[in-house]
Amino acid sequence: MHPILASRARLILYLVAWTPLAAGLAAGLVLAGGFQWPGAVAIAAPAALVYAFVCLAPWYLCRAVPIAAANIARLLFTWLAASLVSSFIWLLAIELGVVALASASPGADVRLGRGVAAVVLAMGVLLFLLAAALHYLGLAIERSREAETRALELRVLAREAELRALRRQIDPHFLFNSLNSISALTAADPAGARHMCLLLSEFLRLSLKLGARERITLGEEVALVERFLGIEQVRFADRLRAIVTLEPGAERCAVPPLLLQPIVENAVRHGVAELVEGGTIEVRAARHGDRLAIRVENPCDADRRGRAGAGVGLANVRSRLATAFGADAHVDAAEHGGVFRVDVTLPAGECGEDAAPAAGKGAS
Repeated sequence: MHPILASRARLILYLVAWTPLAAGLAAGLVLAGGFQWPGAVAIAAPAALVYAFVCLAPWYLCRAVPIAAANIARLLFTWLAASLVSSFIWLLAIELGVVALASASPGADVRLGRGVAAVVLAMGVLLFLLAAALHYLGLAIERSREAETRALELRVLAREAELRALRRQIDPHFLFNSLNSISALTAADPAGARHMCLLLSEFLRLSLKLGARERITLGEEVALVERFLGIEQVRFADRLRAIVTLEPGAERCAVPPLLLQPIVENAVRHGVAELVEGGTIEVRAARHGDRLAIRVENPCDADRRGRAGAGVGLANVRSRLATAFGADAHVDAAEHGGVFRVDVTLPAGECGEDAAPAAGKGAS
């Protein structure tokens, strides 16, 4: 169906646009044809209405004979023939109006002269060709919008595929480190190794559930981090302590799933694990207007050598945030006086789903 016919508002606006043409035709009949204004209006209004609908036909012809696919000869023949046929229909509508007016006014000399008929015929051809040009323009704009929509859909699909790939990268990385931890406990603390296996199983179940979603609340993400720290505390005991602080409003902010887990994992593996006395990992989050700020701090050995492979977690976080938010998200990491700090800032949108129980303030 023609887009104008599909909307009542568009149809009304389209017919209103033909009012000046109907008025011009009536004026022409008065000036050149010798008609009186009432009779000229009675002829011009119905004829303009008929031709308004006739001039919608180019929409179908434009789709059947696209400029890019048709040769010039076919294009010229098609539109010349269509415009002549349409113009004759308009002339016929005017002639019928003249006949009706003559029948209603016996004895009146009501005729459409040849000169007026020729002018009407030429106007009809020009109006039809103008309608064709406008329809070609409209179809070109429509195809351009469709191409932009398809390109946007492809970019979204590519982004989603990249996010899925980055998310899948986390699982084997974490699992490898966790299995190493269990292996280290097997000889020294078999009961602790069994307990850690149970905690790991529960953590993986929850991480798979949350990881299947596009966004989770920060409260859910922090609850997952606390489960991970619970697993590591089986191995490190009193050497590993954790403080988690969520300021009001931060817990409902939406974040990509498993965003903090690689950062906290690095804090354990490359911070607390390298210190004989262990240390405290601090996670703090606050919402500042439309921004969410998250900070993870851990003690580290200032004299340690370069971290082999330590950049995998941070690189993953940076890539995921860049893919999801572009330049609106930032990850900054730096060491100051034996403390390694990671600051994450991103837009503070909210999830529609209810949050899991948030981490308690000052949990350890």
